[in-house]
Amino acid sequence: MRLLHLASVTTGAVILYGCAAEPVRLTPGAPPGYIATRPGKPGFVIAAPHGTSDLRTGDIATDLARRTGFGLVVATGFALEPDRPDGPGRRYQVNRPLEGVPGRPAAQEVSSDGARRVYEAYEQRVRAVAQGPLAFYVEIHGNNRREAAQRIEIATVGTDRNDALRLKTLLELIRDAHRRARPGSQRLDVLVEPADPVMYGASSAKRVGIFRLPAQALHIELPKTARVEGREVYTAILADFLTQAATLPH
Repeated sequence: MRLLHLASVTTGAVILYGCAAEPVRLTPGAPPGYIATRPGKPGFVIAAPHGTSDLRTGDIATDLARRTGFGLVVATGFALEPDRPDGPGRRYQVNRPLEGVPGRPAAQEVSSDGARRVYEAYEQRVRAVAQGPLAFYVEIHGNNRREAAQRIEIATVGTDRNDALRLKTLLELIRDAHRRARPGSQRLDVLVEPADPVMYGASSAKRVGIFRLPAQALHIELPKTARVEGREVYTAILADFLTQAATLPH
């Protein structure tokens, strides 16, 4: 019954994302993780490396790829331990060759053979979807930290302070325009590195993971409100933002 349940969940995810999904099986007999992909504009990729554990990020990435025309990569099912009542369980971090617990400091992540194999499969899929050099890469993440509950954080690659200020202003203007059209939608602050200090800087992925590859990258951390009750409006906001951000002089 457990295998049937896992198969049904996986099938549902593949149908939902509308992608070709390939299994990554690390231990004989254990349920595999999956990496679903769909090609789009060459060099432009939107990804959700924690499509299962970061609630709704796979759905949001899929919607964003459809609206922007970018390629899509969504990883699901790479948990090492189930979530507990007092917090999330251990997982493969997917976008870097490490394993750890969501929300814990990067210094507590550890390397392992399984983590390396998962990351290599993920990098391979990202490169394939990019169809050449990775010019503009976006990852969608989610967190439930109280300190970050009222803001969107964006860590960056290939962006200086002036670029970050332009990106921040662009996202704020788009946010405000959408909110005027949707009275009552929640206003989330915007922080963009290196103009602003961010809690989620993607330091490990920059050092040893996927963020070593792109010319420009955005690591977007969304609080729960942007992924659940405010998902519709903030998906529309992010789609407009990414479409325009990708065309800014850099």
